Amino acid sequence: MYESLQQNYQLCEELGRGRFGVVYCCFSTASQSHASFACKSIYKHSLSDATDRRCLDAEPKILRLLSACPNILRLHDVYEDDDHIHLVTDLCDGGDLFDRLSSGNRFSEPDAAAILKQLTAAIAFCHRIGVAHRDIKPDNILFDSRGRLKLADFGSAEFFGVESEMSGVVGTPYYVAPEVLMGRDYGEKVDVWIAGVILYIMLAGVPPFYGDGAAETFEAVVRGNLRFPSKIFRSVSPEAKDLLRKMICRDASRRLSAEQVLIADFSASVDHKRRIDVRFEVIQPELYIETVVGGVVDESLTPFCLDENDIAPLCFGGVVAFDHLSICDKL
Repeated sequence: MYESLQQNYQLCEELGRGRFGVVYCCFSTASQSHASFACKSIYKHSLSDATDRRCLDAEPKILRLLSACPNILRLHDVYEDDDHIHLVTDLCDGGDLFDRLSSGNRFSEPDAAAILKQLTAAIAFCHRIGVAHRDIKPDNILFDSRGRLKLADFGSAEFFGVESEMSGVVGTPYYVAPEVLMGRDYGEKVDVWIAGVILYIMLAGVPPFYGDGAAETFEAVVRGNLRFPSKIFRSVSPEAKDLLRKMICRDASRRLSAEQVLIADFSASVDHKRRIDVRFEVIQPELYIETVVGGVVDESLTPFCLDENDIAPLCFGGVVAFDHLSICDKL
């Protein structure tokens, strides 16, 4: 099977290395475009238990179900032999959210809103399909070369239903929801809690719950005493803090759904009407157009009258994002 991989893709430089395998940059040799991809090669014998193997088997199946969402890492091909499984996915060479948070600079509300909008769109798409990610963290929130967010690493994802909740302690310190740590059955809103924690970190530069070590951090998460220190949150709007309270809500029944977060534009009151001048490119097969669009955009409305079957515009937090549009410059 490795020979089949080599027939269709040329592996290039190593991009990263993890506990179970290596990620390479690769390009397609089967098409004239020589498009670039990432290839995650996992050494199957390094999987220490049945749970790891189950996660590896489940991830490709789940990624194929979610392939229609532009904010979820797309799986293009899977190759398997006796020793390895190779997953060919989108190439995300724009880094990850962990890199951006590690710079130490807090995000402005419009920048945080733009990332939250894309992340929540990915989560809401998963939930419509009946999939919960369960282990979202900055490390697996990736960006492609155009800055578009791609949610990745679905190894811990699980299916859920109206009468079928999930169980098991899955997640990462700082981000895991309290109902997971308390050993209860839980629903898909664990992903909304995580997204709220990530939003808090983007705006504050620190997590809402922490301690000396994992055990103390978990205790703080279970208490769920959400605070907004005035020194840190002095410049954060009341709307942003209100959204955080509704996402990082200890009572999961009162916590917002991903769909509700999508329509909660917390930064709209900061500057409801904003003048934009954006140069963008529209890329279609055998077509390249570059133009300039300028005007006053009411952020509560769709900014341009376009066929939603071709282009789906979203305006959130002063940032205009388009499927199939690449924003090159914002003046």
